[in-house]
Amino acid sequence: MVNVSEIAPDVYRISIFVPDFNLQFNHFLIKDDEPMLYHAGMKQMFPVLLEAVSKIISPSKLMWIGFSHFEVDECGALNEWLQVAPNATAVCSEVGAMVNMGDFAIRPAHAMADNTVLNTGKHNYRFIKTPHLPHGWDAGVMFEETNGTLLCSDLFHQNGPADDITDKDILGSHKSSLLDYEKGPLMEYAPYTTRTPKLLYSLADLKPKTLATMHGSSFNGDCSKALRDLNIVMKDLWGGEPN
Repeated sequence: MVNVSEIAPDVYRISIFVPDFNLQFNHFLIKDDEPMLYHAGMKQMFPVLLEAVSKIISPSKLMWIGFSHFEVDECGALNEWLQVAPNATAVCSEVGAMVNMGDFAIRPAHAMADNTVLNTGKHNYRFIKTPHLPHGWDAGVMFEETNGTLLCSDLFHQNGPADDITDKDILGSHKSSLLDYEKGPLMEYAPYTTRTPKLLYSLADLKPKTLATMHGSSFNGDCSKALRDLNIVMKDLWGGEPN
């Protein structure tokens, strides 16, 4: 089940729902002078995602393949995209480039330091380093500065089918999804550390207008409040008094 919608100016959400996982996998195509696909997706989803991208732009014109952290749904099909788009470059954190991409990717990645900007034409994407949020030493997010879209990876993960974008509460669905995981092998989905509140509050201070989530509905309500409240949810589930 594939659904495509424009959730913010030039940001196309390509959602693939997998009933066996009861989960949406969302990929974001930035249509600009230097198009970017954020989330390369899994290898087995590549043909479906390729077809969806082809309906918006020629995949060979992609210039950037971005992702938050090293995980199969984030960058499993990276090399397939790099072969389809001969001028494309992977873009990730400095840690991701050094620790993972040097061995994994067929071409060198563009390593972004904290608070640096990637220009795609009309849009500027600021990279924010978020180690271990949602998870992974190499984790980071990208913030589009003109229209306020935060490509926030697994933050606000919601199980099940969902709307393309909503202004309704997503934290309740997020918390229930995480509680479901606590009953099985996917428990401890994300760490809660002494640095978690600072990272979430710094993202809230950006005052995003849209949260582009990897799993579940994107959000265009009070994004700053949602990010601050996410700290409460994470602390309640995993925090206590962090070491």
